[in-house]
Amino acid sequence: MARQLRLGLRRPADFSRAEFVAGPSNARALAALDAWPRWHGGCLVLIGPEGVGKTHLACAWAEEVSAVVLDREAPDLAAADGRPALLEDVDEGAPDEALFHLINIAARPGGGLLLTARAPPARWSAGLPDLRSRLNALPIALIGEPDDSVLEGALRKFFSERSIRPSQDLYSYLLKRMERSIPGAREIVRRLDEAGDGDIRPVSRVLAREILEGDSQNLDPFD
Repeated sequence: MARQLRLGLRRPADFSRAEFVAGPSNARALAALDAWPRWHGGCLVLIGPEGVGKTHLACAWAEEVSAVVLDREAPDLAAADGRPALLEDVDEGAPDEALFHLINIAARPGGGLLLTARAPPARWSAGLPDLRSRLNALPIALIGEPDDSVLEGALRKFFSERSIRPSQDLYSYLLKRMERSIPGAREIVRRLDEAGDGDIRPVSRVLAREILEGDSQNLDPFD
């Protein structure tokens, strides 16, 4: 039987706010973003571990408020003057003086600054004493590790992007056994899609068991 290339039917990824999977683990971060433009000092730091949706939310916010997206290594201060700005992955390093001025600019009329990072500002490197004091005062919105509702929503989204409609029992099965992260959800969907070999084998609990048994010899085959 010739392989049916289901991968050719994938939907393009949608990073709009409507496509973000909301749940208890990110509810406070969503509320903080929605409080724009009433952020203290015009700034907000969105933090959380890898793959929880920081970039998704940040880009959706930037689109909504027409923010300028800045280059972390060489942010354009003039472009951020008088309008909202987004600077991502700040804990990976940004010029001290530029970051100091961006925080000050954010408080001006029409300004604003959304920063994203994995670590909180207290752990960012800062050689300027004045910058350190600014960082310590920044308001923070935390996206926590994904809960079951977020993980299931992510699984449904990734399956939909690949035009796969698995049975309902697959979701509860995966949630008990998969890596509990958004990248983990994306990876298990990819592996199920590839193991399903197009439409030759259905993406099902049986197929998921085969994959996960290969990852862990401790899986109970009768569970």
